[in-house]
Amino acid sequence: MSALRSLRCSGSGCRLSILLIPLLSLLSVTLAANVATTPDGVKYVETTTDDGKASWLKDTRKPALYTQNFGDCLGSSLINVTRFDAAYYKDNMTVLFHLEGNTNVANESLMMYIGVFAYGQARFDLTFNPCNAQIYSLCPMNRSVPIEANGIIPVSQSDVAGIPDIALSIPDFEGQAILRIFANSTESEIGCYSGVITNGSTFSHPSAVGTVLGIFVMIAIAASFATAVYGDHIPTTRTHYAHSLSVLVVFSVFHHILFTGALSVNWPSVLPAFWSNFAWTGGMIYTESMQNSINQLIGNDKGNTSIVGAAGSGSAADDLGGGYEISQIYKRTFTNLFRRSARSVGDKVMNLRSVEAEKHIAKRTLANATQGYDWYGSPVKPGLPLPGNFSGFAGTLAEENIPASNAFMTGFLWFLILIVIVAASVTAFKWITEALVKYERIEGNRLAYFRQHWIGFTRAAVLRTMVIGFFVIIYLALFQFTYKGPAGVTAIAALVFVLLLVGMAIAAGYACFCRLRYGHYEVKRDRIHVEKTKALGFMPWIGFGYESQRSENNQPRASIGSLLGWNVQYMDEDTQRRNVHEDEDFIRKFGWLSARFRRTRWWFFALWLVYEFVRACFYGGAAGQPMTQVFGLMVVEFIALITIITLRPFEGARLNALMVYVLGFSKVATLALSAAFDVRFNLARITTTVIGVVIIVIQGILAILTLIAIVFGAISSYMSVTRDREAFRPRKWEPYRQRYFAHLEKTAGDVPQVRPPTPAPEPPKEPYFRVASVRREPKIEDDDKDTIDPASSLISVAPEAAIGSRPGSRPQTRVNSMWGSSMSNSNLPYGARPHRASWSTRDCNSFHEAQHHKHSASNRSSQLMSGERMSSKASGSSLREQMMIDRTRSPFKSPVPAAMLDVKKTRADKGKGKEEVLDERSSEESKA
Repeated sequence: MSALRSLRCSGSGCRLSILLIPLLSLLSVTLAANVATTPDGVKYVETTTDDGKASWLKDTRKPALYTQNFGDCLGSSLINVTRFDAAYYKDNMTVLFHLEGNTNVANESLMMYIGVFAYGQARFDLTFNPCNAQIYSLCPMNRSVPIEANGIIPVSQSDVAGIPDIALSIPDFEGQAILRIFANSTESEIGCYSGVITNGSTFSHPSAVGTVLGIFVMIAIAASFATAVYGDHIPTTRTHYAHSLSVLVVFSVFHHILFTGALSVNWPSVLPAFWSNFAWTGGMIYTESMQNSINQLIGNDKGNTSIVGAAGSGSAADDLGGGYEISQIYKRTFTNLFRRSARSVGDKVMNLRSVEAEKHIAKRTLANATQGYDWYGSPVKPGLPLPGNFSGFAGTLAEENIPASNAFMTGFLWFLILIVIVAASVTAFKWITEALVKYERIEGNRLAYFRQHWIGFTRAAVLRTMVIGFFVIIYLALFQFTYKGPAGVTAIAALVFVLLLVGMAIAAGYACFCRLRYGHYEVKRDRIHVEKTKALGFMPWIGFGYESQRSENNQPRASIGSLLGWNVQYMDEDTQRRNVHEDEDFIRKFGWLSARFRRTRWWFFALWLVYEFVRACFYGGAAGQPMTQVFGLMVVEFIALITIITLRPFEGARLNALMVYVLGFSKVATLALSAAFDVRFNLARITTTVIGVVIIVIQGILAILTLIAIVFGAISSYMSVTRDREAFRPRKWEPYRQRYFAHLEKTAGDVPQVRPPTPAPEPPKEPYFRVASVRREPKIEDDDKDTIDPASSLISVAPEAAIGSRPGSRPQTRVNSMWGSSMSNSNLPYGARPHRASWSTRDCNSFHEAQHHKHSASNRSSQLMSGERMSSKASGSSLREQMMIDRTRSPFKSPVPAAMLDVKKTRADKGKGKEEVLDERSSEESKA
């Protein structure tokens, strides 16, 4: 045991050799573990925990690391290996291994080489003689003896110190185990097999993720179809259909994610695993019966996967794992090779044998899936790349077990099946609707237009499906031409390529001809301005606009530069003709092409088909030339991004946001990052794995946003198909429904929105008070002689020019205007009776002196005053008149009581007649 614990890797000194230790069985010390079997046949093995306690573990439990599928890396191996797997268990620090196979070689002694690689680095490599490892079925190799080696061996913590904990949990662990077998008689390689190492964690969950994606796609299809068949007014139906989420856009997103793997670069293992969740969207669906039928058609000509950058199984891969040098294998005798390893452990090995370790040797029973042990792989099928190699489209398809030679036929057959399903679904919907009407489950006029024109709807659905699959079929055909498979499949690909390309070109050309034949084009020189704008309403962005359009706009965007260009305009000779979205005949014929685009961008479908064709040419036609693919596509995608941003072709805002910004950014960013995977850059595999995770994040966000858009599209489609209902549920959505319909009406005309002119900036506000005019109502006190003339109470505050102010002077304030109008020294409120000017200290002193003189003279004048009053009463004068006479004669009056009295009485007498007021006051004075 101590000898085993002292084992170290030769060469690089790495310690991931534990998966190879059992395969080598260097010491042939396969210790028998305590095994117990339950009555139902389940086996348990005994182990000891860290605290020294015994523990029983299930024999079929999942290992921490294990090998999966393996493939032939020589192409003409004389040894047929049918099982090659190993597993490392961290819980009891043991390694299990199995090796099975057969050969047609009569008799041959061998040398074996084992190498383990993790993330592109050699973790362990060793050359050994199977006889000294007590693999007797290979000592010597004989066709009459089946090859079989299996066992269990313990390892120590020092043996696994080179395995970080993250390696046991990171998704899609990237590792390979390579076995090379050499014949001693010829000193040549006669067998090579490569297996992939994994920890069981992966991004590949096609059964779960693919199912969820499929449900969302069905929702998008149902929502789009519902808006297309509901209603009998074609222009209105088209408007609502244009704002539902396009199935074409949904599949464009998924195709972008999947066919990124068509670039002929060496992908990290995480990316093909992630893309396998989207494989069904491109028709890459594996079924055993279909693949067997295709294999019969193809025969043994599986093509050459190395053309597209992958190392194929069943073909020579001498450079796999850095290759080998035969001189290093046979530069010493086996004795010397064994002594090189035995110098440090040989003595301990012999001591271990001397303590009767050999009598405990017991081979592990060969476990398989029927016994619950399914942690092993199988030989890959012909045409697939070597396990652990993920280069090019062949490496992407390997996750689906579809050979690259079968890619075109697989995609084409599923495309035909899809067309049949679409046509059958529309037809079935028609007859189901008729049955519901017949049995009065729905009203007789429900979907009347669809039921009457269902054949036209079926034709449009099939043609729309062909537009969606246009890129996929063109790419697969071009890939088949580059892959150089069998002649029969290549001929089918050529026929399909021509029919689809010419058919789509004729349909698009005829649609444009039908609309443009009554006009002509004019080409004028015009400057193109690069303008500042905002994407999604908040993100700074750039746009483009013609000089002629800027001159028509009252407030053009800020320009950061311009260049000379040409402006192509279509001049319609029939000015009375309806626009493209109100032409019912055109919509019925070509709505499957143009219905979703804006009124002024209805022709964008032709540009879109050209764009998809160019992309397919780079992906398929340049397969095997990664730099041409990457940089050529970067130019194409950048031009397409600028063009689509400028045109904003879709009428629906969600489609523009998803297609123009999010999808365009993802395409450009993914291509830029994918350039790092070219083998000429020779980046470390850990670095490429990090870049691969970044791509997964970008494309994952794109996929999530697409699913969110599908949900909102379904909601808006529900609002569209319930537009004729007064009662809408849920009611709290009614405001959103009204806003949505207002948005539809606003965007249907595709009329440029004229921005309101920006108001001039207001001057800073200052404190001010302005009175235009004041009107004073006459009062009873106006009859008094000491009151100002009522006519003078009407004061007009004229503008500055009217009062003779010079130009440029500041406007008069309220105080100045009143001063200039009345020229009064009074500080009483405006409009009050100015009985006397404001009192000062001097006025008070004069008042007191006057009062003193008044009291001194009162006695002398009392008789005289009394006589006068009596005579005035006798003369029939009123009390009020007598009081006015007294006030006139008195040189000083008490201002405060009189003023207060007069003001109070004035307020109380407001609204009464003059005579009535005088009578009331006379009665009051009589009582006093």
